[in-house]
Order: sequence, then C-alpha cells, then structure tokens
Amino acid sequence: MQPVPTSTERRSPRSELGTALAACRSAFIGVGVMSLVINVLYLTGSFFMLEIYDRVLPSRSVPTLVGLMVLAGGLYAVQGILDLIRSRILVRIGSTLDEILSARVYDIVVRMPLLAGQRGEGLQPLRDLDNIRAFLSGMGPGALFDLPWLPLYLAICFAFHPLIGLTALAGAIILIALTVLTEYLTSQPMKRAAGLAMRRQDLALASRRNAEVLVAMGMAGRVGKAWDESNRDYLASHARVSDVAGGLGAIAKVLRMMLQSAVLGVGAWLVINQQATAGIIIAGSILSARALAPVDLAIAHWKGFVAARQSWHRLNRLLGMIPAAAVPTLLEPPCGRLSVEALSVAPPGEQKAVVQDMSFTLEAGHGVGVIGPSGSGKSSLVRALVGVWHPLRGKVRLDGAALDQWSPEVLGRHIGYLPQDVELFSGTVAQNIARFEDNANSEDIIAAARQARVHDLIIGMRDGYDTQVGEQGSVLSAGQAQRIALARALYGNPFLVVLDEPNSNLDSDGDAALNAAILSVRARGGVVVVVAHRPVGIESVDLVLVLKDGRAQAFGPKEAVLGQVLQRQPPAATPAIKIVSDKTGAQP
Repeated sequence: MQPVPTSTERRSPRSELGTALAACRSAFIGVGVMSLVINVLYLTGSFFMLEIYDRVLPSRSVPTLVGLMVLAGGLYAVQGILDLIRSRILVRIGSTLDEILSARVYDIVVRMPLLAGQRGEGLQPLRDLDNIRAFLSGMGPGALFDLPWLPLYLAICFAFHPLIGLTALAGAIILIALTVLTEYLTSQPMKRAAGLAMRRQDLALASRRNAEVLVAMGMAGRVGKAWDESNRDYLASHARVSDVAGGLGAIAKVLRMMLQSAVLGVGAWLVINQQATAGIIIAGSILSARALAPVDLAIAHWKGFVAARQSWHRLNRLLGMIPAAAVPTLLEPPCGRLSVEALSVAPPGEQKAVVQDMSFTLEAGHGVGVIGPSGSGKSSLVRALVGVWHPLRGKVRLDGAALDQWSPEVLGRHIGYLPQDVELFSGTVAQNIARFEDNANSEDIIAAARQARVHDLIIGMRDGYDTQVGEQGSVLSAGQAQRIALARALYGNPFLVVLDEPNSNLDSDGDAALNAAILSVRARGGVVVVVAHRPVGIESVDLVLVLKDGRAQAFGPKEAVLGQVLQRQPPAATPAIKIVSDKTGAQP
C-alpha cells in the first residue's frame, strides 16, 4: 500500500520568481506594518476637524486649538516620513528582485534561441523583469497595501452614524465594481497590445540590421508600409486599453467627489434633524474620501498592474521551461579525439532533421574539410559539434565524454568557433580576442593574434590592441573582423577548432594566415573542422567529409575523397574543388 502524501509533499514547488519574492518577505512585512500605521495616521485630518468644530469653536479655546494643531502637525510629519520610507522599501524590493533574477533572465535570453529558435522577441524576458520591477517601485503596490484598511474607515463612518456609513459603503461597492470591470475590459486588449508590440519591435530590429539592403534595393518604403500597419494595430490596441482604463478612472474620480458631497448632504440632514454634530459632517466627508482613495488609486494604476501580472506569468513560464543549468563534475581537458556517434540534428524548435545518422572520429592532429552544396547541413553539423545545437539523436564526444557532461563555461575553454556570420562585441580588440575573460593574460592575447597572423594588422591600428571595435565591430572591415574573430577562436589553444566559411571575407594574405593557423592547431595536437566552398579553405586539412541532403556521402583522406567527387561530376562541369596535396604529410 502506497503511503499517503502529506500536505507539504502535495504542495507544488515554489517557482523561481516566488522564491525571489519570498526572499523579500521581511521587507513586505515591514511595508504591511507601516501601511497599518499610515492608515491609522490618515485619520488625523478627520478627527482634527471633528475636534475643531465640536470642541474648539464652541469653547473658543485658543490653547486647545494650538495643542490640536501641534499634535496634528506631528502626526502628519510621522505619516509623511513613514510614507517616504514605505515607497523607498518598495523601490528596494523591486531592485532586489531584479538583482536576484537578472543573471537567470540574461541566461534565458542567451539560451532561448538555441532551444526554441528565433521565435518571438528575444529581449522580452528582460522587458518583463523591467515591468515587474517598475510596478513594485511605483505607487500601485502602495494602493494595494492600503486597500485592506478600507473596512476600518467604513466602520468609523458607521460609528459616526449608520446613514453616513451606508453612504460610504454604497460608494465603496460601486468603486470596487468599477475595479473588477476594469480588470475584465483590459485583460485581453493588454495581451493583444503586448503581442503587437513584440511584432513591431521585431520588424524594426530586422530593418535596422538590414538597412543597407533596404536602401540599396529600394525596399525601405515597402517594408516601411508593413511597419506602419503593424504600428497602427499596436497604437489602436494600446489606445483601447488606455481609453478603458482612463475612462473608468475618470468615472471613479467623479463618483468619489459625488460621494464626498453625498456624505456632506447626509451629514447636513442629520444636523438639521439634530442627530449629528457639525464636526461629524466634515469628518465624515474627509473619512469617506480617504476610505475610497486606495480604490481610486488602484484603478488609476490598473494598467501597470495588468502589465506586471502578464510579465510575471510569462517570466514564470520561461523560468520553468528553461531551468538553471546544473554544474557537472569537472573533467580533464580533452586531448585525444572527437567522436560523432549516429548524430541527427534539427534546428532549435524543429523536429525535422537536417543532419542524419552522422558518424566519424577525428584523432588529435587531424583536420577535416566539410564540403557539399548549399543546404546540405554543413553549418548545422558544426553547430552540433560545438554544442550550441542539441542533437535529436546521437552524441558528440570529446575523449569519450558527451558534450552535455561539460558546463558551457568549461567546454568553451576547449573549443574555438568561427561562425559564418562574424560578430564582435562592443569593447577593445584585446577584449574580443580574450573572449572578455577577466584578467586575461596579454601574452595569451598576442599569441592568439600571432597564430591568426593578425598581430601586425592590430598594432597598425590607432590604439593597437586597445582599439574600440564599436557596436557589432562596425569600426572594422569585414575582413578585419573575420581575422580578429579567428584569433578569438584560437585564444587559449583550444583542442577543437571549428571554422565555418572562415575565408568568406579574406584576401590572399588572409587565406595564407588561415592555412597557417590550421596547420599550427594540428601541429600542437588539436582537431580542426573547416567548412569551405573554396579549395583554399581545405588546403591544410588531411580529411574530407562530403555532405548532401544532410547525409555523409564520403569521408576519408582528402585526395581519395576529392578524386571520387571529381569522377562523379559531368565532364563539362567545372570542378568545384581543386585537389591540393596535404602539406603536413599527416596520415588519417
């Protein structure tokens, strides 16, 4: 018989956002206690007016007036100080939540495209965290903390007279109904506006990345029309949310003023009928207005509350879908072989394999050139080799250990990767070569640059290794950026060096530097994988892998495989690959 789970076991584990918020529990308790004191102090104005009308004016006592004024002034000062402290604590809660989660959210922004593809707005998790922090730092939470004290004010209104209490209660019910209506009418439009905002942002970013193409081919106007249409949809949806929230907020404000006047009228009727004093008229009016002020403020900030709640749910879902990476046991640096076992690869978020049943082994000192027509799966293969795409089936191993047995930070030290689309980060040339490593050794940076034969180019720049490359390496030419990225791939003498179209932007000097770098990696016992469309790209390798439609067509010594490729071509066709002898003399 299975044991019955306890209530603690049945309870679902707390989410990361919930855990982060729980870390601020003591601060929230402090805010709650201060809200209690603040709301008690809010009674100062009502009771001050009650005493003025019912005691000071009938007695004409100046000392009593002075005493009441000093007491009221002190209470107002304490109320203001507590209100200031409460708002500052809420700001600190928002900042603390951001500090706890910012590293995880950044990790999600980096990992999400590798797990789910480029769907949606990549920076949305950061915006969601900003929305949550902004709401916690605003006036909305203060209104929510004040709402539970509404019954206290209503009870005091009933203590003044049941009719005054009933009038205030009717107003409270109407305003609460308006709050519920605001939630109902703004929830869906807010979701739609958020989706349209992401679509508009995606189109704007794509236009910025492809500005040269848009202008050169006269596409800017046509793409601009698509952006205008997307922008109009977003503005219309955003305007609907604002209209609903603003309209209901205006109604709530008018009703609150009407309620205050209604309480004055009821109080006057009670005074005429000698059932209340003149002080109760003013005190009741002030108290009823104060009772409904949090509801009014909550309606005014409801749009921010809905946005923060949607951000909370989105972020919670992402944190659950992409858990924090575990830190595996530290393995020895690889130095022997790269093994690919029955590997099948699909783009992130897809299930259709673009590389199928790939198997081969490379020993230390080997270099393999991967060739094949466009769309044959070359780039997909090398993305799996460096661990940025996860296999559908099969394994990639370094010295027998699958890549998922390494943490990305540790694995990255043993891998050098030069992708097709080279992009450098804002910073100095030295920082980019050193992969932004803290306290990087200058000798290692220069050694990587010399291995890529880019040292002379760098020292010829205005500030040498301290030259700022600009956003996305905009200060450099495409060829310079590619050669510096090659030095980055070689930094730290990684065991596995993967180069995807490394000579696409290189001149003859760059090609010579590339071949020398490949030979040096092989000479020190590393493994090199080169994807190439030009013969010069595989000049310094000893093995060739031919891909077609995601499958291996041939694998083996370079001259033998290229000979087979040439024999299969029609006589009239121009050879795509020129046979070049292996300069290293290395045998597979």
